[in-house]
Amino acid sequence: MKKLSLFLREHLSFLAFQLILILFIMLLYWLDGFRNFNTAIYSISMSMLLTSGYLLGKFIMRRSFYDAITRKPEKMEDALIRFAQAPEHRQTTEFTRELYRLYQNEVQRLYAAQHRQLHFMNQWVHQMKTPISVMGLLLQEKDDLDRDSITEEVEKIRRGLDSVLVNARLETFEQDMQIERIDLKKLVQEIVTEHKRLFITNGVFPVISIDDNFVVATDVKWMKIVIGQFITNAVKYTFDEGKKVHLIASCTGNGLQLQIRDEGIGIPSSDLKRVTKAFFTGENGRLTGESTGMGLYIASEVCNRLGHPLSIESEKGIGTTVTVLFENGEAGETGESEHNRGTDGSDENL
Repeated sequence: MKKLSLFLREHLSFLAFQLILILFIMLLYWLDGFRNFNTAIYSISMSMLLTSGYLLGKFIMRRSFYDAITRKPEKMEDALIRFAQAPEHRQTTEFTRELYRLYQNEVQRLYAAQHRQLHFMNQWVHQMKTPISVMGLLLQEKDDLDRDSITEEVEKIRRGLDSVLVNARLETFEQDMQIERIDLKKLVQEIVTEHKRLFITNGVFPVISIDDNFVVATDVKWMKIVIGQFITNAVKYTFDEGKKVHLIASCTGNGLQLQIRDEGIGIPSSDLKRVTKAFFTGENGRLTGESTGMGLYIASEVCNRLGHPLSIESEKGIGTTVTVLFENGEAGETGESEHNRGTDGSDENL
């Protein structure tokens, strides 16, 4: 009954139009002098019979459609109406299926983001237990307090907190982005200075070879995070003291490229294509036991959203080179001495 009631309500305006049309035709015949009541009754009866037959056939054809929309849905797939004969209903079905596809994609993105956040937080909490435990043990010692060791553990906690904040801000990246033209060398020098303690602790030396007039358009805050991550990885996976991390910028046909090249243990070729995947730690990450697998993932995401192509090359036992291409970068006019200093291979050490 519900299907029939829905069908009649849908065609109520059609029935009213048919009735008005028949009455109008009868009125025309009446005004023209036609007075045969039997013919009028026969015409009205045939019209009603044909209209009823048309509606009955239409109802039978659309019965599966009405079954679908009057049945109580149990899952989202019930929104996909599979049997619709009328062109309008077929188009409606296609539209609904496209909406369902968009809905599924959105749900998958939200689920992936939620799963990523939960996984990351679980890893982060687990890693923060180590420096807290170490600090607790150091504080229990009766000898003089080892301030250097406590400072190192506090630094680990600070880096962990920074990574959590960065991961959270990545979800609202577009709202937090501000593009401006900056001096590339000055930016790199600031980042190296911020990581000075990391270089000193590990006995690794930064070497900056960037022309003073290189200018790029990017987001300063996010690029500090990205380059800082590259520097952290370069130092962390350089186990021998006295090695160097080279930060080199050069002009190419596609723009300015910044390279961060270390002399560390390198990345195995089997891991190289997966290092930017979320939570992938690889062979090197298992060596230190401190990797979350999120650093290069976040760096890759930021570079992609800023429009700076990122590439990573590595040879095991030789080192790793990370290249960021600033397609909007340019080199300003330089004097002879500046030009020579930027191209003669001389370095700047921290």
